[in-house]
Amino acid sequence: MQIITGKAKIAAVLGWPIEHSRSPLLHNFWLQRHLIDGAYIPLAVKAEDFNTVIQSIKAAGFKGCNVTIPHKEAAYQCCDVVDETARKMRSVNTLWFADDGKICGTSTDGDGFVANLKDTGLTLTNKKILILGAGGAARSVAYSLIQENAQISITNRTLQRAEQLVQDLGAGQIIKWQSWAKELGQFDLLINTTSLGMEGKEDFQFDLQHARADLVVTDIVYVPRMTPLLIAAQQKGLKTIEGLGMLLHQARLGFSKWFGVDPSVDHELTEFVANSLKK
Repeated sequence: MQIITGKAKIAAVLGWPIEHSRSPLLHNFWLQRHLIDGAYIPLAVKAEDFNTVIQSIKAAGFKGCNVTIPHKEAAYQCCDVVDETARKMRSVNTLWFADDGKICGTSTDGDGFVANLKDTGLTLTNKKILILGAGGAARSVAYSLIQENAQISITNRTLQRAEQLVQDLGAGQIIKWQSWAKELGQFDLLINTTSLGMEGKEDFQFDLQHARADLVVTDIVYVPRMTPLLIAAQQKGLKTIEGLGMLLHQARLGFSKWFGVDPSVDHELTEFVANSLKK
């Protein structure tokens, strides 16, 4: 049994609300696996209290934290040091407190997404990729794909947001939302970064009739694990990649910074977290 002492390393996840987060589950799984004297806890933090809480947990000796909705932009603003990824995103999801007292931050969502794809044996260089959505998740995913020398196109129900994203990234093409389904034949990979198909959100019928037989389809949504898009793709005989792996891979950097171990994402962890999604 894992024993926590007065020397324990402590990290947290901050959000409002926070009950939905699976991050405590997976980080504490890794702590148990590696017999680390530490803990990872959820903290429900209102937007107006965010900066006060960050300073408080830093003063209390926490190693750092993850941040989720609605705090990613506020977390970026509170950092003393950020990397190029965070500057491009203008948001962070991972903070760590350096020995000199500085607050350091980065965004691991995009790299977690790419790592999940590579885990399946997918190569990304020069692949033509269509991204559905132009929000924060799309921004992270698109930026990391560009670093892999992939060719990206963006489609979004609000055209102006897609145009702004392409402008900010300095790369990519725009496809109108009304016509993306008819353009599928030119793409190697389709990515849904929207909430379409998420449990409790609006239903949506995905039209894949123009897809090539070798199109790979993936979704960042992981509740449910098999989203309407993935179901439609499987019914058409297309290869699919579910979104849970992105959640697991994006957590690795923070765990390494806080607890000093680079953990692995494997079948045991995936099934452990997946089982919690059924409850």
